[in-house]
Amino acid sequence: MGGSKSNPAKSFEEIEHTADRAYRVRGKNLRELFVRAARGLYSLVEMQLKSETKTVRSIELEAIDPESLLVAWLNELLYLHESEGLGFDRIQIDYLDRTSLKATVQGTSTRKWLEDIKAVTYHNLSIRETESGLEVTLVLDV
Repeated sequence: MGGSKSNPAKSFEEIEHTADRAYRVRGKNLRELFVRAARGLYSLVEMQLKSETKTVRSIELEAIDPESLLVAWLNELLYLHESEGLGFDRIQIDYLDRTSLKATVQGTSTRKWLEDIKAVTYHNLSIRETESGLEVTLVLDV
């Protein structure tokens, strides 16, 4: 992996990591951070969806803090891919506070998913406040 990859909107960028993959996500608030973290994850694996009838899933999660909730959220999306072959291109956060999340996601079976990711980790995980909002670096166990 050479250099860092960044999407045009600068909402996330892949960063160098010695053993696993990592990416940094920015959002003006927690809701935007969670959506961008999911989109960043899907971008890193270069997910492409099949053209078929959309599948809708409701996701409800609870955790002890925002960082744990973010890890649970992304790992739930990975689980839905691993168990059902699903990816989601429409992500709506219906409710989010520091310890609970309710979301509705829409997508289909994946046509392309380049890399198996075992899990999103807690390695050096901290959601930080910045001048423009929030920022977090996520490390993926591959």
